[in-house]
Amino acid sequence: MKSKSMRKAAALGAGAVLALGLTACGAGNESGDGDESSSDLSGTLNGAGASSQQAAVSAWQQGFQTENSDVTVNYDPIGSGGGREQFLAGGTDFAGSDAYLDDEELTQANDLCGQIVSVPTYVSPIAVIYNLPGVDGLQLSPSTIGSIFAGDITTWNDPAIAEDNPDAELPDSAITPVHRSDDSGTTENFTEYLDAASEGTWTAGVVETWPTQGGEAANGTSGVVAAVESGEGTIGYADASQAGDLGQVAVKVGDEYVAPTEEAAARVLDTAEEVEGREDTDIALELDRATTEDGVYPIVLVSYQMACQTYEDADKAELVKSWLTYVVSEDGQQAAADSAGSAPLTDDFREKVQTAIDTIGG
Repeated sequence: MKSKSMRKAAALGAGAVLALGLTACGAGNESGDGDESSSDLSGTLNGAGASSQQAAVSAWQQGFQTENSDVTVNYDPIGSGGGREQFLAGGTDFAGSDAYLDDEELTQANDLCGQIVSVPTYVSPIAVIYNLPGVDGLQLSPSTIGSIFAGDITTWNDPAIAEDNPDAELPDSAITPVHRSDDSGTTENFTEYLDAASEGTWTAGVVETWPTQGGEAANGTSGVVAAVESGEGTIGYADASQAGDLGQVAVKVGDEYVAPTEEAAARVLDTAEEVEGREDTDIALELDRATTEDGVYPIVLVSYQMACQTYEDADKAELVKSWLTYVVSEDGQQAAADSAGSAPLTDDFREKVQTAIDTIGG
C-alpha cells in the first residue's frame, strides 16, 4: 500500500510540473501545412532528469516530433537525482541521469520495471568554467582544481595556479567556487574526477550532493553558469554545451593541458569499462578519470536515459522504444552534437545500445 501511494503521489507531482511548465515542449509536433504524419505513433511521453541533457533533449524532441506529429514528449530538467526518484516512483515514463543506478536504485527499478533498460545516450565534457577578466586560456592541474574546490586555494595568484600558468598575469583577488545546490549527476561525475585525479587534495569523496561548506551554491546547470557569469573571480563546473562565453579551463593530463572539446571527451570512452554484474540492458560505464593518455579530456559525463523493459500499456512501450531508438540513431546523435556539442556514439557502441532498447515491450 505504501509503495502504491508513493507512486501515485509522485505521478501527481510530476504531472503537475509537466502540465504547468512543459506543455510548450510539444509545440514542435504541430504541422503548419495541415499534412498528416506518416507515423502511426501517437500519445504523450513524460520524462524528467539531468539538466545537462536539456539542450540535447530539446533537439531530440524537435526531431522526434517532426517525424511523429501525433506525439508529444515532455522533459523536466530537475536534475539527475530528482529524475531518477520520480521515475523509480512511477511518476514518469523515462528518466535522464548523469549517473547510472546504484544497487539500491537498481532493486527499486527491477521491482517497478521487471528489468531496467539504462543506456548511455549523451557524452559531453564537463567544463571547469571561470570568470576572470584579463586571464584567457587558464590551465590547471588536477591537484590545483581539487584544492580550489576544497577551499584550500583562495586567491587567484596562489603559487599553484601560477605554476600552471607561468605567462599569465594573475590578480590577487579572491576565488569564489560555485557548486550545485541540488542532487546532481554532474556533481557526481565532477567529484569522481577530483577523487581519482587530485592526488589527495580533494578528500570529500564521490557525491551527488555538494559536501563542503563555503563558496556559492546554485540550482541546476543554468544556475551555476549564471552565478559564474554574474561574479568576477568565480569558478564552477558545468556541461560544456552550456558554458557560453565563459572561460573554460584546460586540464593537465599527463604532460599536456587538454581543453574540453567534443573530440577529447569522446576519447575517454576508449578507456571505459562496463560495471560488472549488470544485465545486458543496463549498460553502466566506469571511466578512467586519472588517465594520462594524450588528447583525452577526463572530466566528462556519460549521461543515460532509463526506461522500463516492460510497460503495462503496449502503446506506451512502443512510444518509449521509438523515442530511445531515435535518440541513439545517427540522426539523433548528430542533432545533439549540433545543438549541445556532445560527442556522438560510435557505430559499434550504438549497435550495442540499440540491442538493449529493442527488448522494451508491453
